[in-house]
This record gives sequence, structure tokens and C-alpha cells, in this order.
Amino acid sequence: MNGTPGRVYAVLVVDDDTRVARINAAYVAKVPGFRVCARAHSAAEALELLGTRPVDLILLDHYLPDENGLDLVRRLRQLGHHADVIMVTAARDLATVQSAMRLGALQYLVKPFTFAGLRTRLEAYGSLRRTLETGGEAEQAEVDRIFGALAAAGAPNELPKGHSATTAELVRQVLRSAGGPLSTQQIAERAGISRQTAQRYLKLLERTSRVTLALRYGETGRPEHRYSWLPSEGA
Repeated sequence: MNGTPGRVYAVLVVDDDTRVARINAAYVAKVPGFRVCARAHSAAEALELLGTRPVDLILLDHYLPDENGLDLVRRLRQLGHHADVIMVTAARDLATVQSAMRLGALQYLVKPFTFAGLRTRLEAYGSLRRTLETGGEAEQAEVDRIFGALAAAGAPNELPKGHSATTAELVRQVLRSAGGPLSTQQIAERAGISRQTAQRYLKLLERTSRVTLALRYGETGRPEHRYSWLPSEGA
């Protein structure tokens, strides 16, 4: 999905690790329609750069030496900076993920990841921006497509009818941040959904080979299903 001719989105890469920032910038440079306008290694440096050049999108790490990424986003909005934000971080706890969503981060990419993982999200972002820049009014179907574009990036492909990409991503994040196997009830409670809904999405993720299922036998002899996320490069 290439960018439209003449429209290139300026990206600010913010990461305290200079090597990681350099790698992320190299990834961005390989995606048509995007260019890295600057790299920053602290919140203060990012703020200074935002005052000197136009930025469309910030790839933002959460762990910065002077201020965490979420606090930086709050300050950016208070100061009137409207650059879009995609979190690119090793922070896996659901509280941070939820706060990022509430602050308006468009996507949340967990380290480590591959070029393909970042490219998918940048392409979805580019598509979203081009749609919004056409102006005019939108019917409900178009609104639904706009709101679903980034949520679907990186989520299981070809979701069956009646399944939500946002809920699938929430269950995915619960499993990824768990650090060990979880029961269906535990997953439901952590995701804030019903047990029946959790079961539906777990079966879906199991079919995509991203979730492994093991049985644990208790005192009653009845097995309990325990789910674990299956790590893979960039996922």
C-alpha cells in the first residue's frame, strides 16, 4: 500500500536506546510514503524537535529517561501538539496499554517486533490519513472502516463475522502480558469481558496457531483449560 505521490508523512522516532531508534528509523525509511524527520532520545528532546518542524506521526517509546511516554503524550496535547502517536515499547502491562488507548494512541506495538509488524501499522495509518484528508462527509459504513483500520492492523486476519478486531487484540494482550498459562475465567476477568466471549476469541486465536492449549487436572479429575501465547518473531 504505497503512499500517494507527493504526500509523505513525517515521522519522529522517540526511543532512549540510540541503537533501537536507529533501527526503527531505518524500518520507517523502507515504507513508501513515510520519512523520518528526526530522532529523539528523551521527552525533552522530543518536545524541542516538535517545536522546530512539522511532524505527522510519533513512534514513541514508553520508557524514557526524563518522563514516561504516556506523560509526554499528555503534555503534547496540553501544549497543542496534534501529531498522531503509535506506541512502540516493551511495556506490556494492561494498565499502560489502556492508558495509551485513552490518551488517543492509534496503535500499540510491543517490542521486539519485525519490520513487517511496523510496516503493517504504518500502511494502515497512511490509508487512514489519506481517507481523512479527502474531507467531506462519511456514511456509517465509511466511519466504521475508518475506526477499524488501525485496530485491525496486526490482529488475526479475516476475522469471522461477529468478531471484533478490538476484542481480539485485547485478549491477545492479556495472554502476551500474562507470563504464564491462564484459565478462560482469568482471561475474561483481565480483559473485562464475559467468559463466553473469552472462549470464542480463544478458539479463534487457537485456530491461528498463536495460542496453545494445555489441560490441568485438579482434585475433581475434571480438566481445566489453560491458554498460553505462542511467541514468534515480532509478534
